[in-house]
Amino acid sequence: QVQLVESGGGLVQPGGSLRLSCAASGSIFRIFVMAWYRQAPGKQRELVAGITSRGTTNYTTSVKDRFTVSRDNAKNTVYLQMNSLKPEDTAVYYCNMNLQQIGTRNIYDYWGQGTQVTVSS
Repeated sequence: QVQLVESGGGLVQPGGSLRLSCAASGSIFRIFVMAWYRQAPGKQRELVAGITSRGTTNYTTSVKDRFTVSRDNAKNTVYLQMNSLKPEDTAVYYCNMNLQQIGTRNIYDYWGQGTQVTVSS
């Protein structure tokens, strides 16, 4: 079994910063893409940022130059540093990992439980 546990959400004022973390545990052989998604009330879940095993990153346009995604492969952990936060960044943030378990050939997507980020004065 594989489990993804997120941390770091909370309430922050506009212009503030938060850092999200997501650690994977279990029988993991290799993690390919790590990513962060978010879902605001009444909206579809959207990709915020992703990072490949080689460190290539991509961001949705609205967070470029404000958010930074990074990973620690030794710890099976992905981070999302969020700066200059805006009220429109308010959402539940989910981590996602595309990985292969030990002893299998299949690659599946796994999701964290979600962490609330609220940007408000």
